[in-house]
Amino acid sequence: MPKLYEYFGLIVMFYANEHDPVHVHGKCQGRESRAEIVVVNGLVTTIRYSGVVGRPPLETNEMRYFEEVVGARADDIVGKWIDFFVLHKPVKSERITRRLG
Repeated sequence: MPKLYEYFGLIVMFYANEHDPVHVHGKCQGRESRAEIVVVNGLVTTIRYSGVVGRPPLETNEMRYFEEVVGARADDIVGKWIDFFVLHKPVKSERITRRLG
């Protein structure tokens, strides 16, 4: 379960057994949402947010943080996805202490 970022109490991570399309999970105190990153011709074009079956969704302020970090780091997330799932390289976690949005 590679953790990518910690952002004001929110954990942004992959599950180790993920599948396409590129996506990350945002978790906070038992709540969880998902962000799918749509890449066309190597460029991030869209980010789609949704809930996760069987888990309560992130609360409004947590979701705002999730959208901030995924929006600001989408290209980096895609790179980490490729490193981890395609190239089988470890990814480094980062604690972000300043607001991105």
